[in-house]
Amino acid sequence: MDRERLWLEFVNTDDTRRGERVDSMRDFAALVRWLETHGVLDAERAAGIRRRAEQQPAGASAALADARRIRAALRALAERGAHETRVRADVLAELNRVLGRSAGTRRVEARDDATFVRAFVPGGDAFAGLVMPIVESAADALVLGELARVRRCADPRCSHVFLDGTKNGRRRWCDMRTCGNRAKAARHRIKVRP
Repeated sequence: MDRERLWLEFVNTDDTRRGERVDSMRDFAALVRWLETHGVLDAERAAGIRRRAEQQPAGASAALADARRIRAALRALAERGAHETRVRADVLAELNRVLGRSAGTRRVEARDDATFVRAFVPGGDAFAGLVMPIVESAADALVLGELARVRRCADPRCSHVFLDGTKNGRRRWCDMRTCGNRAKAARHRIKVRP
């Protein structure tokens, strides 16, 4: 599966599997792990954030609640934003709330694999800038006009969202190997039934 936009990957941390809601951000440590895994935090910064969370558990809890709030707004944007003006307006207010409160430095950093990544290093409150790259990713999608190509997986058991980068704009599944195959198998079973 090709790498989706960061904000869509973040939305997909709130998932449905076998009809059950599965939240990959069950606690602050899981949020930090996700940020580290997705290149938002390097190992050193992630360790610093973990230490800060131990020292300031209320701040970590507030940061987790804020991340979940942002994720809910971004899910609404992904699922209904292309068609509902009110959703776009609400999400725009949420994005601007986050963008307006975070002070820090933006920079480009080299990765171990010789690639580069944009980074945001918060000034002051260490928790304030954690979701900044996610919010900037969603803002980029709006600015670049990508919202019309954001889809929810056609498998009713899957809640994943993705960017449809196909030429004809008709991609239906978040992943052909899983959801697409399930749909093909179900169609086949219906065809071969006596």
